[in-house]
Amino acid sequence: MDMPMSSTGTATASAAMASSTHTMSMGGMGGNTCKISMLWNWNTIDACFIAQSWQITSRGAFAGSCIGVVLLVISLEMLRRAAKEYDRYLVRQHRANHHQQYNKIESSLTSQSAQDVSPIRSVEAPTPFRPKLWQQIIRSILYVLQFGVGYFVMLLAMYYNGYFIICILIGAFLGSFIFNWEAIGDPNPTVRPGGTMEAPACCG
Repeated sequence: MDMPMSSTGTATASAAMASSTHTMSMGGMGGNTCKISMLWNWNTIDACFIAQSWQITSRGAFAGSCIGVVLLVISLEMLRRAAKEYDRYLVRQHRANHHQQYNKIESSLTSQSAQDVSPIRSVEAPTPFRPKLWQQIIRSILYVLQFGVGYFVMLLAMYYNGYFIICILIGAFLGSFIFNWEAIGDPNPTVRPGGTMEAPACCG
């Protein structure tokens, strides 16, 4: 008689553990437990994210966490825009140096005939641009910051909290609205002396 009762008790305990596998609890003796769900959920109070120290203990703390998630995603879009603007700055700097070189050679060729423009054209055409070592280091730092923030946002999304997912989407919308609102197209295409337009040189 003892063996069936032991088997029944073991089966009941196993069933209870299996029923709670989708929601894991963490915490010390007598302390509040962390609610960590691997399924879609709307947990607020006692929900934990990333670490046990990030435990929601009140509605105000949860609201602050939601605002923080929105700002985090906005910062990701800001970093993407910063990387884009830095590349544009490098291209503008390259073009300025190129035009200075072109003007020097053009002034030295004033004694030639107006039809002899082949040397000028060969200099006027933008040369391929490759960032210097320190410029590439800055570009890599901006990239790794984007990578880190994006990975952190992905980890937050993996908690399947509906409120956090909505905050991530709101942050993506606001970030795109603020930092991707810009003119589309190149307003200053390169024009050769012959009058033909040339696509701008890109940073490779």
